[in-house]
Amino acid sequence: MALTIAPEGGTLLVRKLPAADPQCVFVGDVVVMKDPEKSDSYLVRRLAATEGYEMVSKDEKEEPFVLEKDQCWVLADNENLKPKEAKDSRLFGPVSMNDIIGRVLYCLRTTVDHGPIQNSQFSMQKDLPVSEVELDVDEMAKNHKA
Repeated sequence: MALTIAPEGGTLLVRKLPAADPQCVFVGDVVVMKDPEKSDSYLVRRLAATEGYEMVSKDEKEEPFVLEKDQCWVLADNENLKPKEAKDSRLFGPVSMNDIIGRVLYCLRTTVDHGPIQNSQFSMQKDLPVSEVELDVDEMAKNHKA
């Protein structure tokens, strides 16, 4: 996977979701979620699988399992990171869909380095009206603190 958001971060435009269910977020979306290890922190990760997906480990000693209802699997976009560094489902396992609070639409790293986040095709279509009508990139860049 290509690195979506630089490690040094940036300003993210997030579309808050009323309920994170398979009808609101889709595999491939970049989401903001509650950190399973620190309840007062958030993580930005890509949704890799939702309920019903069979998960198979690269480690042959681990048994495959199926994600249960309202569970999902999230991964860091930088696939070169080890699980502890990536702080994703490879470290803490399945995540409750209720821990997802929004979908990232846009990342403003600097006034010249910014752009929309590549989400699933379904989400990109749902978010198009928001990004076309409500997103004022020039205003965001002007107010950005880099």
